Amino acid sequence: MEKNISEVDWALVQVFLAVAETGSLSAAARFLGASQPTVGRQIRALEEQLDADLFHRHTRGFGLTETGVGLVEPARQMRAAVQQIALRAAGQQASLAGTVRISASVAMAADHLPAIIAGIRIDEPDIEIELVPTDDTQNLLYREADIAVRMFRPTQLDLVTKHIGDLQIGMFAAHSYLQRRGVPQTVEELLTHDFVGYDRSRMIIDGMRAVGIEVDRTFFRTRCDHHGTYWELVKSGCGIGFAQEVIGNNDPNVAPIKIDLALPHLPIWLTAHEAMRQTPRIRRVWDLLEQGLRPLVS
Repeated sequence: MEKNISEVDWALVQVFLAVAETGSLSAAARFLGASQPTVGRQIRALEEQLDADLFHRHTRGFGLTETGVGLVEPARQMRAAVQQIALRAAGQQASLAGTVRISASVAMAADHLPAIIAGIRIDEPDIEIELVPTDDTQNLLYREADIAVRMFRPTQLDLVTKHIGDLQIGMFAAHSYLQRRGVPQTVEELLTHDFVGYDRSRMIIDGMRAVGIEVDRTFFRTRCDHHGTYWELVKSGCGIGFAQEVIGNNDPNVAPIKIDLALPHLPIWLTAHEAMRQTPRIRRVWDLLEQGLRPLVS
């Protein structure tokens, strides 16, 4: 009997995509939060619905058959359509009550957002806030976050973005370090000093190269990627480091290094999916975030 394509179960298509994209039942099960036997049964059920073999089973995992390869892109389009339906439906919610999930860099989340969120909780007690500090890009299209505070302009389609302003970056060192090594007055003197840099991130290296100072990882004699620990290393006297001026200028443990060097700025962008932006609680949190972030760049 000919199969009716309208009978294909979206839940089974989700499982198919998970196995296709991860390459194994166990990895797909972890991703889906299901058991491996359940995932196996669901794959067999989909193959029965379609009357086709979708995977080659082998000891190293699951490989797609020719039929399976041909179904991956339509399945992804189906997933995108379902996500759009969910986004559009969520965007019509009229009540302020509910949860808003905010994604932000670790530095932004630690240094600036707690006070702003405290204000949001006072102004809008019916809105619950989830803060996700991460330097990974959270996907707004998949609702991993409702609003993102980015330090770059997102380029994905279907996103609403607003440039709040730019944070000025400065150089700082602990008073104890400057008493020991002296305050550099020129770029040449600056380069003879100890610096605190990042471990795996290239952000500082790329920033210094952008202003004409060629350095590599070994230039930084102390290295750490964790934002809070990095700043503690600077404050403890390990060397000269970089920070937002709004942070460094208000920290009594450090002093600014004033040298004629055009350091880059950090832009602040608010971003949300256009379908969700008009949800009342998300629009309200967006407005309050913008209100709280603007004094940082004024």
